[in-house]
Amino acid sequence: MSGIGWIFIIFVSLLLLSVPIGAALVLTCLSAPLLFPGIATESQFIFRSMVTAMDSFPVLAVPLFVLCGLIMGKGGLSRRLFEFFEFFIGKVSGGLPMTVVVTCLFYGAISGSGPATVAAVGAMSLPLLVELGYDKMFVASLVAVAGALGVIIPPSIPFIWYALTANVSVSDMFLAGVLPGVLIAFCLCLYCFVYCKLVGEDREKLNASYTKLRAKGFGKVFLDSIPALLMPILVLGGIYGGIVTPTEAAVVGCVYSFIVCTFFYHTIKLKDYADIFRDTLSTVATMMFVVAAAQVFGKILAMVGAPQMIEYAVLGVVKNKIVFLLLINLILLVVGMVMEGCSAIVILTPILLPIAQSFGIDPVHFGIIMVVNLAIGFSTPPVGINLYTASSMSGVPVVSISKKAVPLILMFLLALALITFIPFFSTCLI
Repeated sequence: MSGIGWIFIIFVSLLLLSVPIGAALVLTCLSAPLLFPGIATESQFIFRSMVTAMDSFPVLAVPLFVLCGLIMGKGGLSRRLFEFFEFFIGKVSGGLPMTVVVTCLFYGAISGSGPATVAAVGAMSLPLLVELGYDKMFVASLVAVAGALGVIIPPSIPFIWYALTANVSVSDMFLAGVLPGVLIAFCLCLYCFVYCKLVGEDREKLNASYTKLRAKGFGKVFLDSIPALLMPILVLGGIYGGIVTPTEAAVVGCVYSFIVCTFFYHTIKLKDYADIFRDTLSTVATMMFVVAAAQVFGKILAMVGAPQMIEYAVLGVVKNKIVFLLLINLILLVVGMVMEGCSAIVILTPILLPIAQSFGIDPVHFGIIMVVNLAIGFSTPPVGINLYTASSMSGVPVVSISKKAVPLILMFLLALALITFIPFFSTCLI
């Protein structure tokens, strides 16, 4: 067996032994000199490369968007967004579950994170929908799956990592994610409508709740939610208006969220920011370590010719673009089940993107395919971090949520198929 094969065996073996993925990547990199004595990959090179990988202005957008999302989450913006969308669609059949989906879609434009979206929207919507008669397992599974929209609708942290790895525009990736995100949300809303038609709803409780909301009046609901509604417009409008870069837009988002939550809504006190900064550091430190190690791992694979070897092997077997796309989707779905999305993007993009381009696939379109596939992994075991987040909030076992989520994931896969084979959804806005 070649040295390249042994590299992958070592990496997979470490993961099977439950070694954290960041440590598994570093240990695999450290084993490279033993397998390839001719390459200069000693420990000093590896750790220096990890530091260099993070020394980038665009990378700074990642912790800033995480901080912005945490401020907005703790500031209670999800509840205001939920009431705004409920005002319009809460009356129709399946209206409240649809409102959960739309709120996740819009909140994703604030947080850029799947688990953060599940936590913020789920903490508010789970008790409300259960109180109004909806099955707890259904609501928990809906929040877990719809929360994956947080990494598809811009600004998305995985989009940033893909753009940096594939050398494409972050702004193009953000813009390309809009229609796919809306399409996925539409498919999930369609399932909510059919589910509620078949299972039924407690219309008496729902009408009472909706009447109470309408009694506030549209003006009160709109004024209460307008700062939250303006957030993605401010961030994305600044980027596409050419006023700020994505990193600078993240700074604008942090300042805006600080002002809104502290001085407008008064939901966060100044003393609370110590905990918010601590949570940000905890989230970002783990993510940055894993991605830095993944970038070095990818660099070593490039040095030993792994991308070229895999490209020749794939092109020697797969001659058809449709077959290639089906194969890539299958591979990415499996990878998403067992590996954190950002690290998977950094490792796999240099390997798979050249093959995709040889079939004439646009790099931005391919990036959307990758992120949507890996987003499904947020809601599928064994890793499925959205499942665990929803389980901890609802008290429903992860296995039960997973079973109830199957129809929702099938709708997600339907949207994935449309996104994969109709590039228009990804490229029409760029």
